[in-house]
Parts: sequence; structure tokens; C-alpha cells
Amino acid sequence: MKIAVMGYGTIGSGVVEVLEINKDKIAERAGEPIEVKYVLDLREFPGTSIENKIVHDYKTIAQDPEIGIVVETMGGVEPAFTFVKEMLEAGKQVATSNKNLVAAKGAELIKIARDHGVNFQFEASVGGGIPIIRPLNKCLTADEIEEITGILNGTTNYMLTKMADEGADFDEVLKDAQDKGYAEKDPTADIEGYDPCRKIAILTSLIAGQQVDFEDIHCEGITKITADDFKYAKAMNRSIKLLASSRKVGSSYTCIVAPYMIDSAHPLCGVNGVFNGIFLHGNALGDAMFYGSGAGKLPTASAVVADVVDMARHQHTNIYIDWKPEKLTLVSYDDSVNRFFVRTDSPKEEVEKIFGNVSYVENVVDGEYGFTTEAMAEKDFAAKADKINVINRIRL
Repeated sequence: MKIAVMGYGTIGSGVVEVLEINKDKIAERAGEPIEVKYVLDLREFPGTSIENKIVHDYKTIAQDPEIGIVVETMGGVEPAFTFVKEMLEAGKQVATSNKNLVAAKGAELIKIARDHGVNFQFEASVGGGIPIIRPLNKCLTADEIEEITGILNGTTNYMLTKMADEGADFDEVLKDAQDKGYAEKDPTADIEGYDPCRKIAILTSLIAGQQVDFEDIHCEGITKITADDFKYAKAMNRSIKLLASSRKVGSSYTCIVAPYMIDSAHPLCGVNGVFNGIFLHGNALGDAMFYGSGAGKLPTASAVVADVVDMARHQHTNIYIDWKPEKLTLVSYDDSVNRFFVRTDSPKEEVEKIFGNVSYVENVVDGEYGFTTEAMAEKDFAAKADKINVINRIRL
């Protein structure tokens, strides 16, 4: 099996490396050796093992009948979409790690692949090396997935873990994450929650069987979380995590990306550092948890190569993925229900008059106190919160 890799960055070079270091086992599992014939990149790589495999025109790959599988690790929606579409239309199977592409064009590319009798697979687009796409498509098809909630961004989880452990402030841990290479120079996609937002859109599309647009999901990042918030979390035996969550409500789903204070007994509470965790609940299965490296060169490349092996074993056979292009209308954010932890310095009489039954958390930070609410709709909380001075609020 001759394959091509489009994009020789961190993940693309990792794919080539995994194919080399595990080549005997991969050949055994795929039923034949897998050889990289082309690497598409704008750059040259003189003196490396791929020096003579570099091509600069994607049509070289599309028009070569020897190429059976193409790996896309370029990132972004364009030109990745144009390239991948042409590969599928040319009868080549495609594996990708590109969450932006899958979130925006996944349903469309799945349909194109099906129409041409090939496959489009994307295990590495969510959770890096953690297997979650394939379990949803194969192992859990007998279940109605009622909730899927994940820590899906290693950068923000590293930052929140450091804030919890060291009592550090946001700006301090962001600089540390950048110094260690966990955060980009422009960290917006991570710290504002855009990265996990695309990932939960992909997962919700798969469990709903319809297109979920990430733009429709309410998204909050971690920029407003402070060291004082962690003092309260510690006093409550909780931890603060950036969660991407999808819960079934009636015939639709409610989706959100936001910081949550989660109880120490919750399986996701112990997911620390750059690791990711994905918790799901099925109506037959009950609770299940997936944990591991959510990013990184070799873990992510391992998931990509697993897709390559799967497709090598399913040549001329389309592996059905239930993700239709018809758009799913999510439950309105205003109507979604949560409990809240609130920090305030407003009089307790006002709080009780407005919120009714609350539980107080006191003597944590001078000049203020915290309280937790009962479950209520987001719009109802917003209306009530407008009547007091809210220093910060985090969902429970």
C-alpha cells in the first residue's frame, strides 16, 4: 500500500515516524506493508529520509493510481478541503487529524467518500491519541449516548492544573505554558475555548447523526478564572476544569464549552496537566471514561496511522459513519439548565430574596463570600445575577 502525507509539520512528520518505527506490526495488522511515496509540503527537506519524496503540487498525488491512502495533516479548512475532496473523488481514502476541517466539512466529506466507495476517517481530530471516534462509530452503536463531556484541550488543562497546585494567576501560567511549548504564541484558540468547541461539535454530530455547527455552541474560555476562584474550589473539595459538554434533551442536545467546578468524585476531576479525558453516559452502557494524551506528535500520529491501517483492511468497502449533512437545531443556550457558584459582596438578604435557597461558602477571601444556586435556566440566572454584584460565576 503506497500512501501520501499532505503536510510535514509536527503531526505529519510523526505519522512518517510511527510508520517507520512500527512498520512490521503495522504491515501485519494492515495485511500488507505501508510505504510513504509522497510528502506534500511547500518546503524542501534536504538530507532527510523524505528528501526525495517531497512534492509541491497536490495533483501529483491525486493523479497517481498507485496511491491508495492519503493522510492530511495540514490544518485549517482551506486548502485542506479542496485537496481532500479531490483525493476522495479520485478514489483515494483519506485520514486526517484536522479538527477545523472535520468540524466545518465532516458531513460533506463523509458523503463524498461514500459516493466514491472510499473512506474519510478522523480519529485523531478529537482527543489526540485517545480512541473516541471509532468507539462511538462501532462499539457504542447499540447505545443512546445521553451525555458526552470532555477535557479536550491540554493547554488549558495544564494551565488550570498549575493554578490549582501553585495558587498562580492566569497571566503567570499562560507565560509558563508558552515557555514550555504547550501554548502557542497566539493562544486565543485554546484559552477562549474555540479548540474544544470544534471538538465537541464533532462528537455531538456523531452521536446525533446530524451536522452540529460549532458556531452555534455557547463558548467561554478560562481568561476570567483567578487564583481566588481556586481558593473557593479547594474549600468546596472541587476543581475547576474547562469542559466541553453535550447532553441530550428531548430530541436534541444542549452544548456548551465553559469552566466548571467539578466535584472531586467526578472521573474528570483527576485529569490533570496536558492530559485529556472524555466522559460519556449511555442509556444501556451507563458511565464510561476515556483518558490519555490529547495532543503531541506521536500520540496523535498513532491515531492517524490506526485509521490508515483500518482503511488498508477495508479497501473497496465504505465504513458507514452516521453523520448526515442536515443541520441539528441545538437547545437554545438561554434554555439550558445549570447550577452556579457565585462570588459576591452583596448583602445576603438580597441574595436570598433573588435566588431563594442557596448554600454559602464563607471565610475564603476577605470582603466577599460565595454561594451555590439550585439548577436553573441560563436566562433565569442572568436575570437574577443582574440584581447583585457578581465578582465571578462558575457553573457546577
